Amino acid sequence: MSALSRLAATVEARKSSDPDSSWTARLLAKGPEKCAEKFGEEAVEAIIEAIKGDKAKLVSEAADVLFHLLVMLAARDVSLADVEAELARREGISGLQEKASRLE
Repeated sequence: MSALSRLAATVEARKSSDPDSSWTARLLAKGPEKCAEKFGEEAVEAIIEAIKGDKAKLVSEAADVLFHLLVMLAARDVSLADVEAELARREGISGLQEKASRLE
């Protein structure tokens, strides 16, 4: 099991945890909109570090992005397996071709 899969399982488990004892539970308790907002904030921070070119900070921010993506997905009952299935569906399809199929 990958670190990302373990993290997704932990996020899922935290859905039923006490918000006073878990940052993840606290964020989930605030609802999907707040989870999405936090994901957006973390994505912007990662973009800033990508522009600056500081690899260590970018790695750290990317980890935050992945964590908050998993929280946002969990808030809408979307699993990492759901996302992996979509990636598998797209595998072997040109990015240009796949994007065009979504625009039709």
